[in-house]
Amino acid sequence: MAQTSLATNWNGRSTTVVTELSPMQKPHVAIGTIIAIILYISIVNVAGWTQGTLYLIGIALGATLLYARFGFTSAFRRLVSVGNVQGLQAHMLMLAVASTLFAIILSTGFSFTGATPSGNVNPIGVSVFVGAFIFGIGMQLGNGCASGTLYNVGGGSSSMILTLIAFIAGSVLGAYHFTFWMEDMPSLPAVSLAESTGLGYFGAWVVQLLVFAIIYWVCVIIAKKKNPPMMKPLATTKGWKKILRGSWPLFGAAIVLALLNALTLAVKGSPWGITSGFTLWGGKAMMAMGVDVSSWGYFAGSADKLTNSVLMDGTSVMNFGIILGAFLSAAAQGTFKPGKIKPGVAGAAIIGGLMMGYGARLAFGCNIGAYFSGIASFSIHGWIWGVMAMLGTFVALFIRPLFGLKNPNPKDSIC
Repeated sequence: MAQTSLATNWNGRSTTVVTELSPMQKPHVAIGTIIAIILYISIVNVAGWTQGTLYLIGIALGATLLYARFGFTSAFRRLVSVGNVQGLQAHMLMLAVASTLFAIILSTGFSFTGATPSGNVNPIGVSVFVGAFIFGIGMQLGNGCASGTLYNVGGGSSSMILTLIAFIAGSVLGAYHFTFWMEDMPSLPAVSLAESTGLGYFGAWVVQLLVFAIIYWVCVIIAKKKNPPMMKPLATTKGWKKILRGSWPLFGAAIVLALLNALTLAVKGSPWGITSGFTLWGGKAMMAMGVDVSSWGYFAGSADKLTNSVLMDGTSVMNFGIILGAFLSAAAQGTFKPGKIKPGVAGAAIIGGLMMGYGARLAFGCNIGAYFSGIASFSIHGWIWGVMAMLGTFVALFIRPLFGLKNPNPKDSIC
């Protein structure tokens, strides 16, 4: 039996906080392990060892995200609503470590596979501002970002299945409108803090570390001034079992995520991304229904992906790994328990998913591809994405109650 205690949550109500986890769900672990092994063998046979390695990295990412409940959506929401800075501070640590590793890899051309590494550096146009803003609203309605959607689906969240389906649909719609946003809307060229400014990777690294430190310091000041409710404590267990049965420290997970993103760059030749996989899945589904999406501007130059096996796509196999990694972790914790979906939550999940999918295509990525990997790649568009998504979060706080979704309250003891 799990041990529990009472606390006041961000709904302003008394809630049960799990302090010790339920028994491991051994049948789920066994089934998940078998599926993971079969899929790994299939990936290696179809696409080779590099794709298999990316799949394993995806599993590690999914496990890390779930064990720490590492959030981007919740971090933004807690900051904007009550001034809780714990999530954003973890982001700064994650970005600092990733920027350091990316600077080394990108400046030296280091690669495990021979692929020349290239960061996520994209143009700065109207599409980025609009797309990131839309995504910011969408992730608050869908109760999860791109990475959050995947690991929560694997972790047993029923509503996130709706979010994922809508996310894919929104991505396809964004791909359909891609040419309009790229060619008819004003845009500036891509700006790399390292390559476009003359700073070089060392200079850009110093500047970014300074910015991270300033943001972290501002977070400390905000926390002292507002004295916000702290994050809801996660279930724990004692001893060595904590690795597989307990929860991981937020800052520890931030470092692990940075290391795994850098490893992705060194193996794949490009950083961690998620949503291009969603667009590909949706595009393949449309092709199966007789719609020729290969003529769309988004798929120009990469139409072969629509005919190749999905296992040939590095982003897709990493996404599969994230879902399975989260599933195995939730089963090990004993927390995989899908539940019923309330009508309001279902509506918000669908609308939020559509907005995230569409916004990600406009903004050259999501919280991972644009915000995390973009900033780590020293791209200015990544910083713009973060600001606009934060503004979208602010607007979403007024929309969430319309769907029965609650926002954190400063008077609560935890959020």
